[in-house]
Amino acid sequence: MARGRVQMKRIENPVHRQVTFCKRRAGLLKKAKELSVLCDAEIGVLIFSAHGKLYELATKGTVQELIERYNKYNGGNQPAEVIVEPMDAKKEIDMLKQEIQILQKGLRYMFGGGSEIMTLDELLVLEKHLEIWIYHIRSAKMDIMFQEIQMLRNKEGILKAANKYLQDTIEENIGNTDFTTITTNMPHPLTIANNIIF
Repeated sequence: MARGRVQMKRIENPVHRQVTFCKRRAGLLKKAKELSVLCDAEIGVLIFSAHGKLYELATKGTVQELIERYNKYNGGNQPAEVIVEPMDAKKEIDMLKQEIQILQKGLRYMFGGGSEIMTLDELLVLEKHLEIWIYHIRSAKMDIMFQEIQMLRNKEGILKAANKYLQDTIEENIGNTDFTTITTNMPHPLTIANNIIF
């Protein structure tokens, strides 16, 4: 099935936007690494998420060294001091703790534990996480179903091969002896299938 052209505009659904960001960010960083290895190029990539989180890649050295090299190459037209600081660790830890508390509260709320009432913002955060989880669950389910379909196709091929072997054996022996001799000397179809598999 061919995919349609993606319209280049901001994705309105926050879950789809986050999933697309993660996938495309990973793809961009992978392509940058591949270009560096294949062409022996020095590459630096800086990505700031919508939440202000920094993702960086320097294929040789550090991003700071690449920025300094860029400034020298550019004749010093850019500011000499460019400082790239990752998000403050304490701020990120506090944000993650708050998210964990909301998720734990949401789990208690869903399973009827306690008499907690969730705010609209907390319910929106919980909804976003549920949509992401559903997306991952559906992806895993599709992968398992695809693997099972492949296994069934393999079994079908094995059984067809066993059936062809039996038909060939019958056709070879049909003129030589009577039918009862053929059927008593013929191996069981499952034995043939097992021989083909192993």
